[in-house]
Amino acid sequence: MTMAEMGIMTAELEARLILEQRCRIDWGKIIADPGFLVPEQERRKIADDLEERLQGRPLSKIYGKKEFWGLEFEVTDDVLDPRPDTETIIDIAVQRFPKDADIKILDMGTGSGCLLVSLLHEFPNATGLGLDISPKALAVAKCNAQKFNLDSRAEFVESDWFAGLDESLQFDLIVSNPPYISNRVIPDLEPEVRNFDPIQALDGGEDGLQAYKIIFSTINLFIKKGGTGLFEIGYDQKNDVMRIGRESRFSDISVHRDLAGQPRVVEIYCGDK
Repeated sequence: MTMAEMGIMTAELEARLILEQRCRIDWGKIIADPGFLVPEQERRKIADDLEERLQGRPLSKIYGKKEFWGLEFEVTDDVLDPRPDTETIIDIAVQRFPKDADIKILDMGTGSGCLLVSLLHEFPNATGLGLDISPKALAVAKCNAQKFNLDSRAEFVESDWFAGLDESLQFDLIVSNPPYISNRVIPDLEPEVRNFDPIQALDGGEDGLQAYKIIFSTINLFIKKGGTGLFEIGYDQKNDVMRIGRESRFSDISVHRDLAGQPRVVEIYCGDK
């Protein structure tokens, strides 16, 4: 059975990426050289990669890296794969704050650190704190902050949402891509997600809304007046998450769509400074 027969829509592109990765050569150079031969050692590696991919393992987890916001992040089985939809949060943040803003950022459920690291990369005067319940995920996030020389402006703390935070801490920007998939549908997810992303980064409880209920009930203690909160949501969760926000007495709340036109980020604004 071929990759295409298994329903992997990007089979040709992924095959090219595997060749580039293992042969350490650009695809254009391969095309330009009709006589190019893949060395035997690389052929064996390519065969192993293809077998892993046929088993559903994404290339990001095979090679341990994934691009997000133009940066190449280290990833492992202990963190959620960064996804293009999540870049919507960065898009909105760069519209809300000046490039030179001296802001404090909180990233809840930081995982690979892709949100916090990308934001610190965009805002050179910002500092940030990443929270995660998983020590292994925090290790990956720290590695990524170090990779981009941002570790002096980033701190990572093991915490179950806000539980480990001192209430004296205040943030200008709070972001999160929380688990928002109903645990009833996790068995029906694609194998790349179900088998190779950590379940605790996917499982949003029976209704998929558990994380939002926790976040919105507590966030007022940690967000500054004039601060902004940006939270990724599932495509069909707009009304439910906005209702939770309003029940938590947030009146200035809006929804932003991703590049595919799907509702993707709920924004809250916490009044004037």
